[in-house]
Amino acid sequence: MARTLPGTAERPAALVILPVMMAVLGGFLIIGVALPVLPLHVHQDLGFGTFAVGLVAGAQFAASLLTRVWAGAFADRHGPKRGVIAGLLAAAVSGLLYLLSLAFVGNPLLSVAILLIGRAVLGGAESFIITGGVSWGLALVDSAQVGKVIAWVGTAMFAAMAFGGPLGTLSFARFGFASIAVVTALIPLAVLAGLWRLPAVKPHAVQSRSALKPVLSSVWLPGLGAALSSIGYGAILAFSSLYYTAMGWEPIWGAFTAFGLALIAARLIAGHLPDRQGGARVAFGFVLVQTAGLMVIWLAGNAVLATAGAAVAGFGYSLVYPGLGVEAVRGAAPENRGLAMGIYTVFLDIAMAIGSPILGWIAGRAGLDAVFLASALIVLCTAGVALRLWCRSTALH
Repeated sequence: MARTLPGTAERPAALVILPVMMAVLGGFLIIGVALPVLPLHVHQDLGFGTFAVGLVAGAQFAASLLTRVWAGAFADRHGPKRGVIAGLLAAAVSGLLYLLSLAFVGNPLLSVAILLIGRAVLGGAESFIITGGVSWGLALVDSAQVGKVIAWVGTAMFAAMAFGGPLGTLSFARFGFASIAVVTALIPLAVLAGLWRLPAVKPHAVQSRSALKPVLSSVWLPGLGAALSSIGYGAILAFSSLYYTAMGWEPIWGAFTAFGLALIAARLIAGHLPDRQGGARVAFGFVLVQTAGLMVIWLAGNAVLATAGAAVAGFGYSLVYPGLGVEAVRGAAPENRGLAMGIYTVFLDIAMAIGSPILGWIAGRAGLDAVFLASALIVLCTAGVALRLWCRSTALH
């Protein structure tokens, strides 16, 4: 049973975890500011092609993949607040590496290599921030609100990325990539200053290594679904700004800002559905909406339609991840929830780390629009996973 703090049981989940959401918001703002401009910096300033753009974008997710289980176990054993703090410190270091990469712009290979290291450090930081944040939130509420916690903490993450896009674009246009590096270094430190007074939760006792196998067995299928659905998310993150630029559409951050805003709106309206209706059932319906949105982007002939498609995709993706997350966490003991969420999000990291370079390869051979068709077809496979989980859940009840 979750160990809620005194006075939290009667309060709405969103209010209870609001401080955690604000910490995640600040931590992910630095990811948001880089989203629309990092591909432009790599492609235009350093002169690399779409495959290199995919590698740089995927480096963050590859590092998250390598550190996610560690982050989950760290949150369980040392407390989620310490996990979030460790992530914020690493994020500040990534900003310093961004700055260092700019000192070698005259040597593009060296510059992009340092940038890749910075992205990798940021990937580890992101892993600790989001895994620690979700674990922190889960420890503050009762077990019947798992879906709400995953949805609300995720909302803070997407809000940061949605609003960070315009901020990053304006900053990049006026001051160049150096401004992105400075913001990446300073914002995590500002968040840390406000984090110390937030209540921590007592860490769990050290768990046996044997806990990994049963947790993995309950998480792998929802994790597979999350991985497939996240390919569409990755396509919009890594390639929408390049696609808009190639088509002459403005603003270049329109797609992923629309994606993020629609996702937030959907969670405000329907964030309670996975807990009430069942995670797999909700994920099945919403992944069909996400697929339709990606198809609209592929078929769009202007920025308005493409941005509308991104909004539809964001609305659909909004409850796929928390819906499948409910299925993943359901079978885990409270002391293993951090580990369960860590393993669950590993699947997302695999999808992003592998998917971004593959989508870049597709873009280089079939055009940027083909990225959205390919991602739509992959995302559609999630419906099969959700349907299987839904049938299994129905049979158990």
